[in-house]
Amino acid sequence: MVPFFVLFAGVTLAPIAYAGYKSLYREEQSGLGFGGTETVFAGLGNFTEALNDSAFMSSLGHMAVYCVIYIPVMIGVSLAMALLVDSAVARAKRFFQLAYFLPHAVPALIASVTWLYLFTPGMSPLTDALNSLGAHWDFFDSDTAVVSIVIISCWQWIGYNMIIFYAGLQAIPRETLEAATVDGAGAIRTALQIKVPAIQPTLVLVSLFTCIGAIQLFDAPRVVYERANGLGDDWSPTQYIMKAAFVRHDYGLAAASSLLLVVVAGLASFVVTKLGNRWRAA
Repeated sequence: MVPFFVLFAGVTLAPIAYAGYKSLYREEQSGLGFGGTETVFAGLGNFTEALNDSAFMSSLGHMAVYCVIYIPVMIGVSLAMALLVDSAVARAKRFFQLAYFLPHAVPALIASVTWLYLFTPGMSPLTDALNSLGAHWDFFDSDTAVVSIVIISCWQWIGYNMIIFYAGLQAIPRETLEAATVDGAGAIRTALQIKVPAIQPTLVLVSLFTCIGAIQLFDAPRVVYERANGLGDDWSPTQYIMKAAFVRHDYGLAAASSLLLVVVAGLASFVVTKLGNRWRAA
């Protein structure tokens, strides 16, 4: 286990510690703005500035709305797909496993650009089909852009989570499923009352990974923001952090915001794990 802990310390703990150090300082100009910059100790000033910044708080709100939509859709659809592939009547299971997983192999930026084309009116067969059915939907409106971002993220990650669920379903003893069939349980009842409860640890694990991944959202809103009306370039917390660091060159604020996001991720992970353990114990 030593190599793991060395790697974990180098790529996770060390950056967090360095961010903690940077968050305590800020760059200030001397001489009424005409002199050079100097690094001064700010204490918790950067954290206070981030928490009082409406843009940062709005980005956390956007992330919360995104999670409320994204996480249930992701878990529900990927679990349903895994149950379908695992069903006794399914054919060509290997083919569908590969087909569902392929979108995850596409880099996130390329996937976002592809869906940007599919969302663009006049260029996309998707929007043309919706218009022909009388369903007019603006994928780039500020009120509906979150749905577009959810679609992009789900398309890329549903197959990945489906593989995890499918692996959990394969670990269920076959004699348990055969006994359910002998007792007269149909496919739907077997799936809901036997298979799903049997993979509770997998459900908790996937929920945890999905929650953490949602908090790190960056690529999809970054690409959609270029076309969306009223969607700022700091829509998500990670966009806000990038803008603070590389546009405003306020590295102390960026470091403080990153640590606040780490705290949010830690609290979300704790809640998901706690609820998952209660569900498993019930």
